[in-house]
Amino acid sequence: MKLDPFYLIVDSAAWIARLVPLGVKLVQLRIKDRDEAALRAEIAAARALCAAHGCQLIVNDHWRLAIETGCDFVHLGQEDLAAADLGAIRGAGLKLGVSTHDGAELHTALAVEPDYVALGPVYPTILKKMKWAPQGLDRLADWRRRVGSLPLVAIGGLNPERLPGVFAAGANSAAVVTDITLNPEPEARTRRWIETTATWR
Repeated sequence: MKLDPFYLIVDSAAWIARLVPLGVKLVQLRIKDRDEAALRAEIAAARALCAAHGCQLIVNDHWRLAIETGCDFVHLGQEDLAAADLGAIRGAGLKLGVSTHDGAELHTALAVEPDYVALGPVYPTILKKMKWAPQGLDRLADWRRRVGSLPLVAIGGLNPERLPGVFAAGANSAAVVTDITLNPEPEARTRRWIETTATWR
């Protein structure tokens, strides 16, 4: 499986409607603290938008709703992975991405035969409080060796200037949240990411 090198992460279908038409080909919908009805509506809207623009949608955490709404890709953190019904996920034909932060988590992730593994935070990040120090490019290169041919996603503190090092270390895809969503001109920043990652397509 091949992932687009530009992996956008946003927290609403509104962001998807705003940015995906610019040429985004891979996006994760990551929503926290919403009731089930609102989540279902957001996921369904995101799915329709992505289908209309030829973009791969990945649903974070909410694997049951991803199955219900006909999505085909979920991403799980370690806690969600432990609680998820992997048989139901695979039975529905969903692809699976898994977050990792240390060797034990990588072992857990590889045991479920995911479709990709993510490592983070590569650099300091303001997205959420992390108990892990920034992993750095050496750890990313180590993960590249450990995961073999599996796609590897780098996340955490990334910007266009850091992408050459990230891809040289072995990442297949670079995930971004705040460098775009907190930018005063998100559309222009998205175009910059698309242009910069075109080298690795």
